[in-house]
Amino acid sequence: MLKLDDRDIKILAILQKEGRISKAALAERVNLTPAPCWERLKRLEKAGVIIGYRAEVALSRIAPSIAVFMAAELEGHRAEDFQRFERSVQTIDEIVGCWAVGGGFDYFLQIVTRDIDSYQRLVDRLLEARVGLARYFTYIVTKPVKQPGVMPLEPLLDAVRKD
Repeated sequence: MLKLDDRDIKILAILQKEGRISKAALAERVNLTPAPCWERLKRLEKAGVIIGYRAEVALSRIAPSIAVFMAAELEGHRAEDFQRFERSVQTIDEIVGCWAVGGGFDYFLQIVTRDIDSYQRLVDRLLEARVGLARYFTYIVTKPVKQPGVMPLEPLLDAVRKD
């Protein structure tokens, strides 16, 4: 793991909330001159700690949509079964998140699509493509309570510092 100091953590915390902040403003906020701040930023990017920058889109303002979580169980549990399913998930834009999980199911998928009919067509495509989907359970989001986004850097890194 990359060793981070308090300034690195502050840079990451600011960028998570304000990805479009100027380099000069970022440097000022972390009490550095622009050149050393830029070097730290490049080091974090090169090390793969910062993996991208993106805009959050208020989808409700531009198009009708629903969010669905799907718990999926595969027919087989060999390495090639998991690989086939994961490759197919990568090709479907409406699947915005997918996690392999331990326990009763193999995967949790987060899907954003226009409506229930388009969600069902997506599921039908998965089943027809024979990607190994044995069973699935659908959970429709009725309202967002807390959106994903900002990682809890301080609590996570406090534990690392104590080790």
